[in-house]
Amino acid sequence: MEEKVPMFEASHVEDGDAANASSSSSNNNHGWQKVTYAKRQRKVQAAKPSVAGKVLANGSDGGGADNVFRSLEKQSEERRMRLEAQRAAIASQADDTVRSKVRSDDDSDVSEAEAADGAVQNGASDDKKVKPKKPKKPKVTVAEAAAKIDAADLAAFLVEVSELYGSQRDIQLLRFADYFGRAFSAVSVSQFPWTKLFRESTIAKIADIPVTHIPEAVYKTSVDWIGKLSSEELQSFVIWLLDSIIADLVIQVKGSKKSAQQTSSKSQVAIFAVLAMVLRRKPDVLVGVLPKLRENSKYQGADKLPVIVWMMAQASQGDPTVGLYSWAHHLLPLLGGKSNCNPQSRDLILQLVERILSGPKARTILVNGAAKKGERLLPPLAFDLVMRLTFPASSARVKATERFEAIYPTLKEVALAGPAGSKAMKQVSQQILANAVKAAGEGNPELSKEARSIFVWCLIQNPDCYKQWDKIYVDNLETSVSILRKLAEEWKEFSGKQSSLDPLRETLKSFRQKNETALAGGEDAAHQSIFKDADKYCKLLLGRLSRGHGCLKGLAFVAITLAVGAAVMSPSIESWDWNKISLLFAQQSF
Repeated sequence: MEEKVPMFEASHVEDGDAANASSSSSNNNHGWQKVTYAKRQRKVQAAKPSVAGKVLANGSDGGGADNVFRSLEKQSEERRMRLEAQRAAIASQADDTVRSKVRSDDDSDVSEAEAADGAVQNGASDDKKVKPKKPKKPKVTVAEAAAKIDAADLAAFLVEVSELYGSQRDIQLLRFADYFGRAFSAVSVSQFPWTKLFRESTIAKIADIPVTHIPEAVYKTSVDWIGKLSSEELQSFVIWLLDSIIADLVIQVKGSKKSAQQTSSKSQVAIFAVLAMVLRRKPDVLVGVLPKLRENSKYQGADKLPVIVWMMAQASQGDPTVGLYSWAHHLLPLLGGKSNCNPQSRDLILQLVERILSGPKARTILVNGAAKKGERLLPPLAFDLVMRLTFPASSARVKATERFEAIYPTLKEVALAGPAGSKAMKQVSQQILANAVKAAGEGNPELSKEARSIFVWCLIQNPDCYKQWDKIYVDNLETSVSILRKLAEEWKEFSGKQSSLDPLRETLKSFRQKNETALAGGEDAAHQSIFKDADKYCKLLLGRLSRGHGCLKGLAFVAITLAVGAAVMSPSIESWDWNKISLLFAQQSF
C-alpha cells in the first residue's frame, strides 16, 4: 500500500546555486509543487527519448518539463524581439525614403507631412514606396511653339554661328537645325502626327505644313541666311534631313508607339520646317539629290512616296520648273512601270503635277523654261508616256485618264517648246519622231491620231526629219501611208508653215523609187496594195508641189512684167538700172 502513496518532489532549478534556486523556485511556483509519479514518469521518459534529446539540444542540463516550457518561452521572446526590431527598421527606412524623395523633387505637389500621413495610413510595415504623382505638362501645338520664336534672337544666333564656324558649313547647318529643334521640343507627337497626316491628307493640305505656322519675320531671316549657301553645300544637308524623316517613319511603322513618340516629339517638327525652308529657297538642291533618290532603295516604296511628293511640292513652291522636272524624271516613270503603282500612289502623283500646273503664271513659266541646264523638263520619253496615259485603249481607261486629258495640252506645249531651228530642238524633234512612229502604228485610233499630229510637227520643226522618215519608210509603211494621207488632207495648213518645200519634194521622189522597186519585186498582194496607196499619195503631193512651184513662177513673171511696163511709162526712165532688171529676168528659169 505504501507504493501507491504519491511523492512530492521539488522541481529542478536550471543554472543556479542552491540559494538562488530556492528563491527562484519559490517565486516561479508561487508556493505550489508539482506532484509526480516517479515510476510512471520514468516510463514516459523511456518511451519518449526524443523529448529529452530536444531539451538537451536546447541547452538544458536536466530533463524536467519546466525547463522545456522555459526554453520555448525564451525562444518566443527572442523571436518577438527580432520581429519588432525588423518592423522598426522597415518603418524607419520607408520614412527616410519618403523624406528624401520629397526633398529631392522640387516640382512635386506632395509635402513631407502628406507623405508621413500617407505612410501612417498605409501601415508602417508596407514595403511599397510612396511615389508622388507628377503634374501633367500642358500640350503645346506647333503654332504656339512657332509663335514663341524670336526673329531677332535667331538673327543674332546665325551671326554668332557664322563667325564661330567660318567655312564649316555643315556645322553651321546642324546648329541651325538644332535651334529649331529646341524651339519645337515641347511639341508632342500627338500635336504633329505627320505620318497619319501625310497618309490621309491631300497635297494641298500638307504642302504648307509646318511652314505656315512659322512667323513671317522668322521665315525671312531663315531663308535669307540659307540663300547665302550654295546648292552643293546644301545637298548633303538635305539628304541628312530626309534620312531623319525616313528613320522616324521606319520606327513608327515597325517599332513601338513609345519609341516613336520619343523620336518624333522633339525633332520631327523642326526637321520638316528646316527642310521646307531649304527647298523653297534653293529648289535646285532637289535636282542635285534626285539621282540618289532613284538609285537608293531606302527612298523608294509606297510608304516613302508621300514624303518625296511633299519635298517636290516645297521645291515647286520656289520654282515650278524644278517641280515639273522632278515630277517628270522621278515620279512619272512609276506610272508606266511594269509593276504599275496602286491607285493611291497614282492619285498622289497626279495631285502634285496638277498643283504645279495650276500655279499663278505656271504655263508661261514652264513653257519659257522648257529646258533647264541643258535638260528638258519633259524629255521625249516622258512625253511619250504622258501621251500613252492620255490616250489609252478604250478597254484600259481608268478614272485617272480624264485627269491626264485635262493636263495633257499644257504638258504637250512644254514638251514641244523651244527655239525653232536650234541644235537642241533638232535633236528633240528627231527623238520625238521616232516615238511617234511607233505610237501611230499600234492600232489605237486615238493614240495614232495624236501621234500622226506630233509626227507632222517634227517635219515642220526640223527639215532633217525628212531624211529620218526616208530611212524608216519601208519598215513603217502603213504609218507612212497614214501620214501621207494627213499631209494631203491638210495641205494648205501644212505648206503654209514650211519655210521650204524642197526637203519634202526630195523625200517624195525617194518614196516613189522605193514604191516602184517593191511593186516590181513581186511583193505579196497585201504589201503591193499598201505600196500602191503610198505611191498614190506621193503622186498627189508631188503634183501639188509642182502646181505651187508653177504658180510662184507665174507670179514672179507678172511682177517683173509690171515692173518693166512701169519703167517704160515713167518719165525718169533713164534713172532705172537696166542691169538689175536683166539680172532679175536671168534668175527666173521657166
